[in-house]
Amino acid sequence: MRIVCISDTHSRHREIPDIPDGDILVHAGDCTGSGSLPALDEFTQWFGSLPHSRKILIAGNHDFSFEKYPAWSREMCEKSGILYLQDEQLTINGLVFFGSPWTPLYKQMAFNADETKMFEVRAGIPDSTNVLITHGPAWRVLDYVPRDSEHAGCFPLAKRIDELLELRVHVCGHIHEGYGYGVRESDGLTFVNASSCDGHYRPINPPITIDI
Repeated sequence: MRIVCISDTHSRHREIPDIPDGDILVHAGDCTGSGSLPALDEFTQWFGSLPHSRKILIAGNHDFSFEKYPAWSREMCEKSGILYLQDEQLTINGLVFFGSPWTPLYKQMAFNADETKMFEVRAGIPDSTNVLITHGPAWRVLDYVPRDSEHAGCFPLAKRIDELLELRVHVCGHIHEGYGYGVRESDGLTFVNASSCDGHYRPINPPITIDI
């Protein structure tokens, strides 16, 4: 199965490099810039029109509509054939996918939580998860922000990932400067930061493709 990963398109989805063919297209959040319903409507029409047989979307910290108008936002996804996951799982061809939008506190953004809340939501990730999709990265994994000289990932997420013995791929975005992927030598776990926009919000990073 081929999974194509994008994230952090910030309403500039039509400008990103060509999206390759694959079985499943994953968007790991921040599909909009303003988080408005009109912006989401335009995105879902585009995302739903892509040829991949399954399209999976989670929200990001800019996607306020999913927090303020959850029913309408989810309906837009459903009308375009998009599988929206908000602390939910689904199984495709025997693989268990789980998607979650939460990121550590930063300004007044959508789906932000303090560390106590983070431990709670991360505990909700099923043990059976094979492909985990979160908006933000785990602590010290594709999460370095050069301008701040610090790691901005989620510590509770890193702890939970180490407990998920069935996990094969973790897909995220959020930290644009962390774009890229790597395989952990100790267990073969693939980490992907699929941020389409770079640190200057230019949609120049190509999609990342994973075969699983």
